[in-house]
Amino acid sequence: MFKRILITVGRQTGSGGKRIANALGERLGIAVYDNELLIKAAEKSGLSEDFFKKSDERRNFLNLGSLFGAPRYGDFGRNVLNESELFRIQSETIREIATQGSAIFVGRASDYVLRDLNSLDIFISAPIANRIDAVALREGISKEQAEELIRKKDRNRKDYYDLITMGDNWGVASHYDLCVDSSILGIDGTADFIVSFGKAAGRI
Repeated sequence: MFKRILITVGRQTGSGGKRIANALGERLGIAVYDNELLIKAAEKSGLSEDFFKKSDERRNFLNLGSLFGAPRYGDFGRNVLNESELFRIQSETIREIATQGSAIFVGRASDYVLRDLNSLDIFISAPIANRIDAVALREGISKEQAEELIRKKDRNRKDYYDLITMGDNWGVASHYDLCVDSSILGIDGTADFIVSFGKAAGRI
């Protein structure tokens, strides 16, 4: 009998969360959605990907007061879109993908969006020194620049997530099924550990 597997991966910048998600996808034969969500959301709305890239995991683009009362997409025209509607379109896209079969979602408060669908919710962290080294190498920048970039992106992710979930929840262990320090086992070891945990929990 087919078993739908839904995994959400929250992550600190530079912790290897996307790489771990990809490793999980390879091991389980499941599609991974990160930036692909922005493309699909843009296709769904008929609007440019730029709308979604500019708002991606940033709190200042959202206004939850109008989240559930905003007009539908066509009412905004081709170049203007209410910020809260961006989140709604992206959330609908996540749920549509999830209802069609197994999937792994990276970030974008996907664990909250799928909270009623029994997803396996993971949060990936790592010591700041490790993350600075990883981001500096990946981006070809100094360690000072890497630290500044990390703190900015993590602040954006936290503000976005906490606003969506209406609480101080980003990275808080009690809000996830499993929190893992990726520096201990590495990318592949962490992915293997998550698979073992998911199977033991009956989610995989």
